Amino acid sequence: TVRILIDELRPIKARYRVPDVVTEEPFNDIHIITLDIFRIFWKIFTHFDIFLRANNYNKKYKYLNRLCVSSGPSSIGADLCLHGFRNVYGLPEHSDNLQLRDTRDGEPYRLYNLDVFAYDLHSRLGLYGSVPLLVAHKADRTLGVFWLNASETFVNVQYSPTDQQVSLVHPQTDVRWMSESGVIDCTVLLGPNPQQLFRQFAQLTGFQALPPLFALGYHQSRWNYDDEADVEAVDAGFDRHDVPYDVIWLDIEHTDGKRYFTWDPVCFPEPSRLQRRLEEKKRKLVVISDPHIKVDPDWSLYCEARDGGHFVKDREGQIYRGTCWPGDSSYLDFSSPETRSWYSRCFSLDKYKGSTSSLFVWNDMNEPSVFNGPEQTMSKDAVHSGGWEHRDLHNLYGFYQHMATAEGLITRSGGSQRPFVLSRSFFAGSQRFGAIWTGDNVASWEHLKISVPMLLSLSLAGIAFCGADVGGFFQDPEPELLVRWYQAAALQPFFRGHSAKMMKRREPWLFGDQVTAAIRTAIQQRYCLLPYWYTLFHQAHTAGLPPLRPLWVEFPREQNTFTVDHQYMIGGALLVCPVTEPGVREVKVLLPRSGEVNEPADTGSFYYETVVDFGVSSVQVPVFQRGGSVICRSVGRFSCTADLQQLPISITVALNSQGVAAGELYLDDFHSFRYRDARSFCLRRFDMLSGRLLCRAAGEGGTFDCDTVVQSVTVLGVKIKPSAVTVHVSGSEDSSAAFQFIETGCMLTLSSLKLRVTTDWEIRIS
Repeated sequence: TVRILIDELRPIKARYRVPDVVTEEPFNDIHIITLDIFRIFWKIFTHFDIFLRANNYNKKYKYLNRLCVSSGPSSIGADLCLHGFRNVYGLPEHSDNLQLRDTRDGEPYRLYNLDVFAYDLHSRLGLYGSVPLLVAHKADRTLGVFWLNASETFVNVQYSPTDQQVSLVHPQTDVRWMSESGVIDCTVLLGPNPQQLFRQFAQLTGFQALPPLFALGYHQSRWNYDDEADVEAVDAGFDRHDVPYDVIWLDIEHTDGKRYFTWDPVCFPEPSRLQRRLEEKKRKLVVISDPHIKVDPDWSLYCEARDGGHFVKDREGQIYRGTCWPGDSSYLDFSSPETRSWYSRCFSLDKYKGSTSSLFVWNDMNEPSVFNGPEQTMSKDAVHSGGWEHRDLHNLYGFYQHMATAEGLITRSGGSQRPFVLSRSFFAGSQRFGAIWTGDNVASWEHLKISVPMLLSLSLAGIAFCGADVGGFFQDPEPELLVRWYQAAALQPFFRGHSAKMMKRREPWLFGDQVTAAIRTAIQQRYCLLPYWYTLFHQAHTAGLPPLRPLWVEFPREQNTFTVDHQYMIGGALLVCPVTEPGVREVKVLLPRSGEVNEPADTGSFYYETVVDFGVSSVQVPVFQRGGSVICRSVGRFSCTADLQQLPISITVALNSQGVAAGELYLDDFHSFRYRDARSFCLRRFDMLSGRLLCRAAGEGGTFDCDTVVQSVTVLGVKIKPSAVTVHVSGSEDSSAAFQFIETGCMLTLSSLKLRVTTDWEIRIS
């Protein structure tokens, strides 16, 4: 990893350097071969060279107006040539394909956080968040370019040769970065493989926060639930229809006149009681907290922020004012550490009246959205802490609110409990604070389809905990679309149904028994996979590996995967192909490394074709388990994620062509930081080799103990019926295991095992 920083030696006014994003300086064994005022050439001992030219023609630049006081726009830029690369990705957030398009005949990719309602599809215009990371991949190498700049940025991408040119020409991708202000701060992440690249970027900008388990369950939201009785009725409806869920959400209408940290006295007179009733069922409440503060001299929080100097100023030095949901509003200056500290304290239980420890937070409108501002955002000449203009740090605004909110929830618990905060706006490093979603989408098949590459792009850029509003925020989905969206979102990291207040209600049971059953199945399948999802988030937290991965991440040498963005991998084990078109009864699924992927259905069938025509029903989408993998599922019915602690585990082993498979399971208390502070966790590894399945501690292991047991094991790819199956548990005598063998499906199922996951054991198949 190489970081290149270029600043002016004697500027008229200091240029803004982005703070708080980089958490660790890169280190590598680099030898500088040449160094002069115009060029630098590095030799990195991983056989990769970097050549930098600056002002190569020795032109002399000078300022035309040295008396200028306001910094104004002071653009910087750089050109990068990626030799040998023909496929580049990243630069979220855009509603576009996963692979970046050639921009020579159109608009460049824009990184500028904006509130865009019902956004256009296949557009390069900026949306709610920005991560200036570009990822390039070819069969033998993956590298990244991180452009650390928070001002408005444009990125041009040009591929050579073009599609019309001779294929024998050596491929190259030219990338031009242009930012409105700041310095050149560019880090080249050298990989060389995707997993190493993810770790390098996580080491640079921070690892994904490990969420509390409830955050991986299903979230039910609407703008807005009417009152406490409405919330309790929806909660009861989930139980009545046997649909699991974990969190119910309240939008802006729950407040007293759009004043955040308050409650409507008529509709929500007893918020603490409401939260306690939900907590009795192990469920949570999330409320919204936007960055704009209603201008109200009679409101103590506004006065406290005003008197404490916590608002952004205009260019005249007065408090900046704009229009948002409350009407006339001022905007908190989250770039100030003092303001962030003050805002964090607002979440304390004694200060936030009516809140409890089971209340969590949603940051919206934090691009920031200013209804009467240019492009519906803050004026670029607004002034932040330190005298910096808004243009310098615009894309950091939501990042800083997200940071302050997460810190507030951690502080509220005395530092012991993990927070959950969802943010609409984000920047590189936002993964350290919680989840993000793709904003105000539309109830259409096209928006369902584009959500897949949008989430893959976010995942490549470190934002691992991401999702899209199920069913679309705006407009009313037809029942088939709603079902297909639930099926897709249940197989994506953040899983929330949400809609606008002018839309029809869409709780899962409002569309007839058949639709309810299909949605119930999708959500129950999500909950059964929670052990696998939680293990994947542990990998994201410790190794930077995103749970959601493009196919080429797991099959980096297979060029037919490089442009696929309608399928994806969940971790390294599950291949998913959501149904994103109406009336579909069959879909084509690309299976990389044919013969190495199994269908994890009851048949246990092998597929040897590269492309499979896979039949789907109204309650089924294609999900394949990769040969060579082991995954864990919970067995039983859920009402919420808390049930996972009482339910047994089922292990599915999918053998590869060598008869080998491996996987992991991570467990802890699901809510605290004890896994970090007291090593209270359990990380187990399962290895299948030569007919023996071993369960052992992975690495040094932790101190967490639990009563979770493995109830059954299913092995896919067993071609001959065993004569016996023996179970060996450390410190106990061997015993025989009951088994069933399905010859046509090459599937062996072992039942009634009751093996503790925290104990070393071995299953021998004779």
